[in-house]
Amino acid sequence: MALSNHLASRLRHTLAALRQAPLGQHQGLSAPPGSVHTIDLRGIFPPLTTPFSPTQEVDYAQLEGNLRRYTSIPFRGLVVMGSNGEYPYLEPSERLDVVSCVRRALPRDRLLLAGSGCESTQATIKLTVGMAEAGADVALVVTPCYYRGSMTNAALVQHYTEVADASPIPVVLYSIPANTGLDLPLEAVLTLAQHPNIVGIKDSGGDITRMGLMVHKTQQEDFQVLAGSAGFLLASYALGASGGVCALANILGSPLCQLDGLCREGRWQEARDLQHRLIEPNTAVTRRFGIPGLKKAMEWFGYYGGPCRAPLAPLSLSQVEELRSTFSTNGWL
Repeated sequence: MALSNHLASRLRHTLAALRQAPLGQHQGLSAPPGSVHTIDLRGIFPPLTTPFSPTQEVDYAQLEGNLRRYTSIPFRGLVVMGSNGEYPYLEPSERLDVVSCVRRALPRDRLLLAGSGCESTQATIKLTVGMAEAGADVALVVTPCYYRGSMTNAALVQHYTEVADASPIPVVLYSIPANTGLDLPLEAVLTLAQHPNIVGIKDSGGDITRMGLMVHKTQQEDFQVLAGSAGFLLASYALGASGGVCALANILGSPLCQLDGLCREGRWQEARDLQHRLIEPNTAVTRRFGIPGLKKAMEWFGYYGGPCRAPLAPLSLSQVEELRSTFSTNGWL
């Protein structure tokens, strides 16, 4: 797909504005010698929830209210229309409107990653271009999975290559096997890491060995690995991950940014103590209670959570009490 002059110009402008000098050496973490990234993904990214009204319409006023609070936290950027944004339940026009809303409210020095993965390559390209026009800096593209028996290594490489070729903004791969039932094969990741417009992966599978191999085997590429959960953030950093896209950051953004800083400064004992306190709350708002639990917990910390879109159901009273206990026993409430 040929790019319009406008979009091609936007790509050149975005990459030039975000081009970084070689990553400096840190006491705790360091980049491979000679490593230069066209876009710097180091840091914490909350995958934003989508606020809904009682009638399950997107509530843009509440979204803007949450964004005002998030701007005071030193996030590297925000992820919009990821799994925690109830992306599958929004119409394409709603997805684009949410990205536009966030872009207007987000300082220009913060990155905006937008989920644009669809089941077909054609639809993914169309939505990715739309996300770029709406203001996204990076496209986060989840694996197509409906026909997962046919999603061979070759098919996935072809899909992502075509998307990256057509995308006016850099692409980050997104593997979340808990939702898709499909783990993006390591061989495909290593092949795709060589594409000039594929700059990283968000890996939510939690396989630390796999993540370590990704970092190790892509050191010569312009490619960064992002941990997809707060539960294994420290371990990911120890193996060379650049940052984290963590659902828990919707609630405990400042502590997660603190953990990021401790790792970069090599203060591993303090980082480990903090990581320990984050594991159970993270599990509670991801695998255990999911987005309804995440939104409920947001309300205890002053954010708007609100309802989910059906068929996601609210927590029962006993589940709410269990969730609250998880946060309180770890010292967060």
